[in-house]
Amino acid sequence: MTHLIHIQRQLPPQGLPSAQSLRAWAIATLPEDHGELTIRLVDEAESQALNRSYRGKDKPTNVLSFGYDMDGDDMPGLPGQAILGDLVICAAVVRREASEQGKTERAHWAHMVVHGCLHLLGYDHESNTEAEEMEHREKIILARLGFPDPYEVEHDGP
Repeated sequence: MTHLIHIQRQLPPQGLPSAQSLRAWAIATLPEDHGELTIRLVDEAESQALNRSYRGKDKPTNVLSFGYDMDGDDMPGLPGQAILGDLVICAAVVRREASEQGKTERAHWAHMVVHGCLHLLGYDHESNTEAEEMEHREKIILARLGFPDPYEVEHDGP
């Protein structure tokens, strides 16, 4: 099956992960019949506007997941492929968080794609139990991709 993963860049590609990397990280997370997905890379202004409109939080955020809300057979898309949803990832926030958390930008980008895709699949972190399950899945997927545990933050010195 062909994975339909569209990449949109609102920013110049310098310093951003390649479309191939973004697709690989999403494919590692999604089931074979996941449906169509769009990953949009944006600046802080667009992230903030979307976060304000859809979550009531007036600040840019690392990743927003917008799942398609129709059921089963009614979902648009190619035959046998429904629309799963969209991920919107803010490059500046990912860059800043990676630095603050002592991670490589590439590892943090992979984490944001995996995290966002899991949200589209129905995972959440509203309760401790949900957060533990989602984090466990993230760690497994990222380890398979060759990335370290995203929740282990490196610190300099004692």
